[in-house]
Amino acid sequence: MSKEQEFSAKWLGRTLTIKTGKLAKQADSAVTVQYGDTVVLATVVQSKEERDGVDYFPLSVDFEEKLYAAGIIKGSQWIKREGRPSEESILSGRMVDRAVRPLFNDSSRKDVQLVLSILSVDQENDHDIVALIAASAALSISGVKWNGPIGGIRVARNEGKLIFNPTYAEREKSDLDLTVAGTNKKSIMIEAGASEVTEDDMYEAILAGQKEMQPAIDLIKKFAEKIGAKEIKEKKEKKGADEIASEKEKEALIAKADEWLKKNVNKILFNKEYYTKGERKMAVGLIKEGLDEFLFSEGVSKDNRHFVIDKTIDKAVDSEVTREIIENSRRVDGRGLEEIRNLEADIDVLPRNHGAGLFSRGETQVLSIVTLGAAGLAQSIEGLEGNSKKRFMHHYNFPSFSVGEAKPNRGPSRRDIGHGALAEKALEKMIPAKEDFPYTIRVVSETLGSNGSSSMGATCASTLALMHAGVPIKKPVAGIAIGLASNDDMSKWKVLTDIQDLEDGKGGMDFKITGTTDGITAIQLDTKTNGLTEEIIKEALRQGREGRLKILEVIKKTIPEPNKELSKYAPRITSFHINPDKIREVIGTGGKIINEIIAKHEVQIDIEDDGLVMVCGVNAEGVEKAVAWIKDIVREIEAGEKFTGKVMRMLDFGAFVELLPGRDGMVHVSEMAPYRVGKPSDLLKEGDIVTVIVKEIDEKGRVNLTMKGLPENQALWKDEKGKSDGNGGDRPRFGGGGRDKFSGRGDGGRRRF
Repeated sequence: MSKEQEFSAKWLGRTLTIKTGKLAKQADSAVTVQYGDTVVLATVVQSKEERDGVDYFPLSVDFEEKLYAAGIIKGSQWIKREGRPSEESILSGRMVDRAVRPLFNDSSRKDVQLVLSILSVDQENDHDIVALIAASAALSISGVKWNGPIGGIRVARNEGKLIFNPTYAEREKSDLDLTVAGTNKKSIMIEAGASEVTEDDMYEAILAGQKEMQPAIDLIKKFAEKIGAKEIKEKKEKKGADEIASEKEKEALIAKADEWLKKNVNKILFNKEYYTKGERKMAVGLIKEGLDEFLFSEGVSKDNRHFVIDKTIDKAVDSEVTREIIENSRRVDGRGLEEIRNLEADIDVLPRNHGAGLFSRGETQVLSIVTLGAAGLAQSIEGLEGNSKKRFMHHYNFPSFSVGEAKPNRGPSRRDIGHGALAEKALEKMIPAKEDFPYTIRVVSETLGSNGSSSMGATCASTLALMHAGVPIKKPVAGIAIGLASNDDMSKWKVLTDIQDLEDGKGGMDFKITGTTDGITAIQLDTKTNGLTEEIIKEALRQGREGRLKILEVIKKTIPEPNKELSKYAPRITSFHINPDKIREVIGTGGKIINEIIAKHEVQIDIEDDGLVMVCGVNAEGVEKAVAWIKDIVREIEAGEKFTGKVMRMLDFGAFVELLPGRDGMVHVSEMAPYRVGKPSDLLKEGDIVTVIVKEIDEKGRVNLTMKGLPENQALWKDEKGKSDGNGGDRPRFGGGGRDKFSGRGDGGRRRF
């Protein structure tokens, strides 16, 4: 058994440890990384043969959260095994993927699988960052061609002070949640959620994060130098009868094609302004046809022509698009580098939904629909970080027709989940607090057309929809995608606003920035370079702000502020606080009282342990009556108050009268009339309506009533009904204690009915 090797360093006040040689020995590489008591296992395996029929680098990053890592058994009664990856694990896997992918040789067609298994979490150190470090360490000794290592770090900010690799408790108090991956000089991946952080502050936080991740990078370098990269034996590829015989012949054919492309790509691609995606596809198609005809005239076989076209066309088009942008500030569709495509916004698109917004930017078109629901409809989340609830949700759909393709729709992909989460992060800080707007809010963005950053389109459409629905968001939010054109060594580059199709090639980036007029709410960066310099980041943030403000103008012209009234089809929710000690009185014995309120007025009621009551129903009148009922139950009855109520129970010495729903008081027989009544039943019966005054509330809280002196009861006393001439003594008096009370049990801080 080989000996385990261990490397450690101090990083931001905690020990970072990398180990290898003990676990998962059949993988090309396997390491564990520990930070605090959080431990992640990273494994890398590369296939021996190239995959046929793919035109991309087949990298997969699987992020596996195991509940045992946090000492949790799944809460489901029926299913205890982990199922499909949670949205959180999918988002974490995408984050790592975006950080490591740019440093691979993207011409390779050999499958590379990176698996990140969370083995232990300490509820203090973020396992996402530990996983990113583990991925970098594992790739560095795997033998796979990868231009690493990189580091990763999380940055928070509390009261203006930056905190690096914050604990979960520190993150909760922060107005910034920033993750940066790359080197100490360049950023490869950025992801952020923020409460309107300014561009300057975000820039400083990114640079500070780059600097503070250096100890982790140094440890990985030391580890990789000592361990050394594993040697992967290359398997010789089999050749078909019509395949190219040698590498030398391949190179000669590619060189011949490149020569033709240099002379002709610009003539075809820039001979006019191609305004639509279809027109640009046709232009690229013409380039392929022209190259195919040229190679045919040169006597190149069909299979070899296909090989050459696959290897050269995309590269040549990317190269020419990039060159024209860098050298001539010229884009294929004729726009300026900071010019946004045509913008359209609309809210009057659907008749019965609670709210809807339609946003178009060029050929990207997104329809967002808002649905409002009761507080009890919030999503319950079970994961390594514990249980929680989410009352604002954004979901994103990307049907194949949005890009003119005919493919089966199999449900949300990892990309769909990622895009939905990005728009959710962009908007969540602007959602009003539960106390101010006690609804559960779900927004669904349907991508109807896609050509460049539909996730930013979803953010804009969702802002329109929320305002149309009457959700009092703090400020409108818009988003824009910023691109990049750069040469191989990045000595020349230009940043461009609102990228689309051909502009997202090698040497580019997709820098998505969302925010309000006052600051950034979210960022997501992925790049096809070896990292972005400080100057590029600064310019991208500047252009992102300028573009965002232009889009916000269009949104505000369409709907200047959230509607004051909800849709007539939306449920009505009224929220208020009661004394927590009174909750049991609202619920009643076995839930009798609250269920009666729900059934009679067709509402849903949520009660939290702090006394927050939320009554929800489609019928506004029913909600009002249910609220009044509950408030009557919990209100304090005072001596001297007058009530008209129903006689609920008869006793030998008096009668109980309902004062408020679920609240009774007792009228002693001696207080029923201005004359002596023999027996209570001689004057009253159950169901009679009488008017009473609260005479006193005794030391035990019992309510004693009187009917005397009230003209409303004159009809009962007609002809001195029930009068007695007997000389019976005073009967015992008993206070009205009301009905039995029920001690409700809590359920996650909320009682839902």
